[in-house]
Amino acid sequence: MSIIARGKSFAMLTPASAQRTGCLLFIGALVAFATFDAGSKYMITRYPPTFLNLMRYTAVALVGIVWLLRVWRRRARAQAGQAASAASGDRAAAAALARAAAPRPTGMLVARGLLLCTVGTCYMTALIWMPLSEATAIYFTAPLIMVALSPWLVHERVRAMQWLAVAVGFGGMLLIVRPGGDLPWIGTALMVVAAVCYALFQLVTRRLAGQTAGHTQFGYATAVCWIAAALPAPFFPPAVTPGAGELLALLALGMCSGIAQVLLIAAFQRVAASTLAPLNYLQLPMAVAYSTFLFDRPPDLIAAAGIVLICGAGVFLALGGRRPARPAAAPR
Repeated sequence: MSIIARGKSFAMLTPASAQRTGCLLFIGALVAFATFDAGSKYMITRYPPTFLNLMRYTAVALVGIVWLLRVWRRRARAQAGQAASAASGDRAAAAALARAAAPRPTGMLVARGLLLCTVGTCYMTALIWMPLSEATAIYFTAPLIMVALSPWLVHERVRAMQWLAVAVGFGGMLLIVRPGGDLPWIGTALMVVAAVCYALFQLVTRRLAGQTAGHTQFGYATAVCWIAAALPAPFFPPAVTPGAGELLALLALGMCSGIAQVLLIAAFQRVAASTLAPLNYLQLPMAVAYSTFLFDRPPDLIAAAGIVLICGAGVFLALGGRRPARPAAAPR
């Protein structure tokens, strides 16, 4: 059953039921992402990150192919109807056809895919050394980095209280990676790179909004990530060849990531991003629970305080984002 197309159609949902459905889909996506991260942390002890990334993006590609085929079939029917309407003089249908035929910003789409691939590679490799809870917390500084970079990259004005929230969040990260702590520097550095690249990925996604359909962005990102994961994989083969059962488990783990992305898209079709953004930080306690009970690596009290500061700063920014800031003046 299709997550998006079957059951009640979106148009038939009342605003309240659409919001409930969207929030549940979003929480389901967070559970799937947290489960994928925990499964990857377990599998990284047996297989190299290059192999795990290849299996992940293979599974994501399978999910994406099924979804994109459905989208393209619907679009083909819609465009056939628009062509017939345009031939009869319907200006709106002609404009829709012109938008569909507009050139895509291929360079930005490829750059977006490369950024996402860098995120996945750095995150997966860092899990070799990093506890899951601390790794996820550092990764969740990405929204803070995005706010800090937005005045220069997308010319948005950042208010004083937003800068304060960014400072508090970065203070939380310093508590996690504090000097004298037991986190390895290489894992910490990889997670910081992953967070910076994910912030840039979100900013590029914002620039593409309104220019390129979501399914096109998904398709480009999946293709770029799969190619980038496949190229180095032959040079880092797994020491142990996985059996059929483990291959299925690895593909199922990758499916968690692919299905989570489809759930996110379905959620954003129903609920405003400003409503869903604070819920994003529910993934942090999920990561702490997995790290504590599955891997017996709970964060210490200082790291836990840092996680709380990052979570609080991120939620504040997400809630504060509902009041639009004035755009900054474009550089001369």
